Amino acid sequence: MKRNKVDLITLGCSKNLVDSEQLMRQFVANGYTVAHDPDKVNGEIKVNGEIVVVNTCGFIGDAQEESINMILELGEARKRGQIGKLFVMGCLSERFLKDLKKELPEVDRFYGKFNWKQLLTDIGKPYHTDIAVDRVLTTPSHYAYLKIAEGCNRTCSYCSIPIITGRYQSRTIEEIESEVRLLVARGVKEFQVIAQDLTYYGLDLYKKLALPELVERISDIPGVEWIRLHYGYPARFPNDLLRVMRERDNVCKYMDIALQHISDPMLQQMRRNISKAETYELIERMRAEVPGIHLRTTLMTGHPGETEADFEEMVEFVKQVRFERMGAFAYSHEEGTYSHKKYEDHIPQEVKQERLDYIMRLQQNIAAEQSAAKIGKIFKVMVDREEPDYYIGRTEFDSPEVDPEVLINKNQLLTPGEFYNIRIDSADVFDLYGSLVK
Repeated sequence: MKRNKVDLITLGCSKNLVDSEQLMRQFVANGYTVAHDPDKVNGEIKVNGEIVVVNTCGFIGDAQEESINMILELGEARKRGQIGKLFVMGCLSERFLKDLKKELPEVDRFYGKFNWKQLLTDIGKPYHTDIAVDRVLTTPSHYAYLKIAEGCNRTCSYCSIPIITGRYQSRTIEEIESEVRLLVARGVKEFQVIAQDLTYYGLDLYKKLALPELVERISDIPGVEWIRLHYGYPARFPNDLLRVMRERDNVCKYMDIALQHISDPMLQQMRRNISKAETYELIERMRAEVPGIHLRTTLMTGHPGETEADFEEMVEFVKQVRFERMGAFAYSHEEGTYSHKKYEDHIPQEVKQERLDYIMRLQQNIAAEQSAAKIGKIFKVMVDREEPDYYIGRTEFDSPEVDPEVLINKNQLLTPGEFYNIRIDSADVFDLYGSLVK
């Protein structure tokens, strides 16, 4: 084990990643060296820190299982003397603290989603308030995730997030602006704006939906080249945001908005506060007011009560709307949620999975056609990294890690973190292939 070294492992979403990055900065300020998400060698994670921290996800069963397995693996490493203290934080321990303490004695201490600062006190180190918004970026240095709020006030039937994170808490516009200026000074050009529900932003603080104003204020900061928005909610969508997106060149024409379903009976049972007709109207308005916008959504199969007719409505929805980006997942019966209390999880897992596979095969064909339609066109592309055969980049329509990439031939020398005009020469389902336009 290495003295004064911390290994920090982040599981789950990018909101967790921001917490990890802030904790890493605090460790560095206290004289530690920090490694994030150590590599696996021959299936075994290579950790050797005096302290190991796991930032867990507790959203659905698969994520919970991944977190538990990681803790157990690290517990074995601790028994071998490979690592020192083992700490667990994040959503899983926020949600199941009592059970985890009982079942996982190999963990020295558990922290929740919001009290991880106590970890520093418990090891005899101060929490430095003067660098509270500073971070050790784990992303490439040209982009960062920007978390603008915590919690969620929605009451969707299937979702455990409000149970874990509590009610919505917006950060002030001024604090967010300060963080953006700090990151721009360090070379960040692209901001992935994130929250469990972006579109609710500001209602708790300012008594109005303030996301359009926030995005305008961020876009005014010199050095901000791209702003991309993640996790909008369709009900009470702040329509002025579409004007901002249309008018501001550095606001990407991209909206990540989880719709979950389209049939009215399912939307009602899911407690989504929106109808089928209103959903179609919102999509039509987005595409009319922001020409070229790329919509990313998520759909769910197998929620209690979903009939074949409901699913067929979803299939027709996907065919008609032709989302530029789409993911889907099978319903998970989560303890404590409204659905868990109210409904029986009566749809067999194999039926959920069959519906999921069908909808994703349909989307794959749509995505392939949309990628092919880009051939011959020129796009502004951010180069993320260099690989042996290609430079890897993204258009404004592509978020890191979840969306297609642009593979650029290496006939010319390009610099990661810079923008280039790239002509798309060919495409497949998942990637575009391009070359530099001089």
